[in-house]
Order: sequence, then structure tokens, then C-alpha cells
Amino acid sequence: MNRIPTHNDIETTHNKIKEFIHRTPILTSSSINNIFSSSLFFKCENFQKAGAFKMRGATNAILSLKNSKLKNGVATHSSGNHAGALALAAQKLGVPSYIAMPNTAPKIKIRAVQSYGGNITFCNPTLQDREKTLNKIVQETSAAFIHPYDDYRIITGQATCAKEIYEELDNLDYLITPVGGGGLLSGSILSTHYFSNSTKVIGAEPKGADDAYRSIRDNKIYPSVNPQTIADGLLTSLSDKTFNIIKKGIDRIITVSEDSIKAAMYLIWERMKILIEPSSATVLAVVLENPELFLNKRVALILSGGNVSPILKGE
Repeated sequence: MNRIPTHNDIETTHNKIKEFIHRTPILTSSSINNIFSSSLFFKCENFQKAGAFKMRGATNAILSLKNSKLKNGVATHSSGNHAGALALAAQKLGVPSYIAMPNTAPKIKIRAVQSYGGNITFCNPTLQDREKTLNKIVQETSAAFIHPYDDYRIITGQATCAKEIYEELDNLDYLITPVGGGGLLSGSILSTHYFSNSTKVIGAEPKGADDAYRSIRDNKIYPSVNPQTIADGLLTSLSDKTFNIIKKGIDRIITVSEDSIKAAMYLIWERMKILIEPSSATVLAVVLENPELFLNKRVALILSGGNVSPILKGE
């Protein structure tokens, strides 16, 4: 696919991937609503297969490949959730997967990729080394490279998450989603445009990894250089494809502190009894830091994943 996904593309993709993914629940918490005097609806992609929304895009990308391309397997570079999703989707379709993975990736995400049959090659945690390692893998295996987010097939798959929200909820004032490379955010913007045009979309980003915020502010893509955040899923910079969609459809990107991310993680665990990773917690952190913006509003929040150890130290 070499163009921005249409309404029909998202509909067709959703039907295509339904049997391979979960339709994740939308949960609410009256106690959290009371804290913020808002109506908050949590789309729980932490319950998705492979533990994150990435399963949607990875599945769509693999199913879009011709058999001649698919037979040699698929390959990518990823620090975690895309790697796990691609490995699981490949396993379900009976093809090999090859992952260039930084040696600093969380152990829980490394174990997940291994459990799904992914063939991991470790590398240094720089984009240059990840790409160099991936290129070597592709040369040796002839596997099809599937980018974590700079791919319209990936973006279309991620868009199905927001589509499900709009099928269940009416009259939403805001949709908040995390932003790293921008696959989920750009897909959410497209679904909002097609299925709930009056809803405003907000991106949630750590202050210590605020390249997307600066990119939209200055209308040029800033690379993610030495990001400092607990939200390990949000360390990458926007791509041309995601940037061009986001800049046209975003209401704003709001950055949040590390303390707020941790407080949001704890609040969701304490009041909702569910485990989410730090990247997911950025969406509630936005509300925590800006309660006046969401006062008496109907707000959907995408909890993007739950791949985190309950014991944070040593992981």
C-alpha cells in the first residue's frame, strides 16, 4: 500500500484480521471518574494478543504479503512489542520471523519473542546498529522487512483499535493515545476522521522523549536522540508517513513527567486491578496533569500494552 489508508481500507483490514486478534474490552472506573470529574473510557490493548496493540498492524502486514514473499519469513528491528507481535503473527501463519533486538530491551519482551518462536539477533541500542543488523538478517534469509510503524499496512492495522472504540461509544470529546513512532496515533487520527469526526485526538508523550511534540510544533521531524524515560515503548521518532498524517489531524501533543507516568500506572493498578506498561500510562498522565481540560468531558484512552514485569527492579 503506497497511499494514506481510506475508510474502506480500515473496514476491510478490520474484517481481515478479526480472527487473529482480540476485540479488547473498554473498561471504566467510577472512582477514577470521580477523581477527575470526567467520564474516562479505557480501551485495554494490554489484553490484546502478544500484550499490545501492535498485533493489529503486524497481522495486517503479514496477511498483505504475497506467498512468494511470505515463504522466506518476516524480519524487523524492535525493542519489544512490535517484535513480539510480528513473531506471534508469523507463528500463527507458520512462517519464520527474524528480529534485530537491542541488548537493552526489557527481559519480559525478549522472553515473549522467544516464546513465539522469533529468531533474535541482539545488537547495540542505536538506530544505526539496529538497521545494520536487520540488513544483514535480510541478506542472509531473504525475509520480508516489516517496519514497526513507517508502513501504511501497519498504520491501517493500528487504526482498527480506534474504530472499535467508535463502534461502542458515541459523542466522545477526546481520544488520547501514546505516541512514539506514531503508528497508533496516526491510525487513530484516520479512524477518528472517518468514524467520529467531532472527536479531538491528543497524543501523550514523555517529557524526556518529546521529539514528536517538537516535530509537530516546528513542522519538521526531529530524531529521537538519547531519550530519557521509563516508557520504553516510546523511544522512536516519527516517520514521514506518520508525521504527515499526525500534523494534519492532531489536536495537540501533551508531554508528561516521569512522576506522572508512574502515578498513573499505580492509579490504574490500584483502582482497576490491571497491569499496564509505562507507555500506556502516559494517556492517564495527560489527564492527571491537565484535569481542567477534561472536566465533564467524555474521554477515550488507549492503554497500548501490558508487557511489563510486576517486579520492576531487575527487569
